Amino acid sequence: MMLMLFLGLRSTAQRTDKKLLAQVEPLLRDFHGVAGVFIEDLRTGKIVDIHADTLFPTASMVKIPILIGIMDKIRSGELEYHQELVYKDSLLYPGVDILGSYKNGEQVELSKVLMLMLSTSDNTASLWLQSLAGGGARINALMDSLGFANTRVNSRTPGREVEREHFGWGQTTPREMVLFLKRIWERNFFTQDKADKILRLLGRNYWDEEAISQVPPEIFVACKNGAIDASRSETMLVMAPHGAYVFSVITKNQSDTRWDSDNEGWVLARKLSHLLWEFKEPNYKWKPSLGFDGKLIQK
Repeated sequence: MMLMLFLGLRSTAQRTDKKLLAQVEPLLRDFHGVAGVFIEDLRTGKIVDIHADTLFPTASMVKIPILIGIMDKIRSGELEYHQELVYKDSLLYPGVDILGSYKNGEQVELSKVLMLMLSTSDNTASLWLQSLAGGGARINALMDSLGFANTRVNSRTPGREVEREHFGWGQTTPREMVLFLKRIWERNFFTQDKADKILRLLGRNYWDEEAISQVPPEIFVACKNGAIDASRSETMLVMAPHGAYVFSVITKNQSDTRWDSDNEGWVLARKLSHLLWEFKEPNYKWKPSLGFDGKLIQK
């Protein structure tokens, strides 16, 4: 076991992109909180690993495990992608969700509920889908079976009350969030048709003013982000011309808990995304129209 551990560590060290690491580290150095990053170049296999195995809140990134739980139900024939569901007022999660504006008894396709969960991060839709996937306990068992030891759904999951108090809806690591998107991209979870559908769903993110804003709009990006008071997170697969890359940046214990675009966590996410795009595509003729403060650059 000691030999296997040593070989694993050596392999990780050999895979580290030292040039990129030297540019990423300063972004995190003075961060007021805890930040974790995992980056992988899917063409070369090179990585950057900073607190990548530390547990962080998922916030709305928990919707990727929920999505996988639903797609597994579709795979088994227990659900159908276009099947009609009936919305009930009892499903409402108070907030500004679109699904919550539906009338009691109104019909809606499962596919549209999935779209709302992933595109607008609709919490009413997400909690409904968590239930349809078999609940948090079943999703967590599925995560275990797929080799994800750290990603868990906590909310509305018996036995995980302590974890919910600490992490909120879910918990994960930057490494595992990257692995989710990598394995979906590799079509390792499901057959190609279902994996393709997952990527298309993750490619329609309404919340596109943070890390996504630093990638040209003509480039396909599969993404999920999330936020709670003291945490900001974003995981992105970027289909860059010179090879796809995937990264996850997650924070916790932030001193900056403001719900503004210049929150320190969002600034970090944008700076990291900008750095990675420029590192991968230095000669691409495009510059972001948003500054790192999230405001239009004055010309």
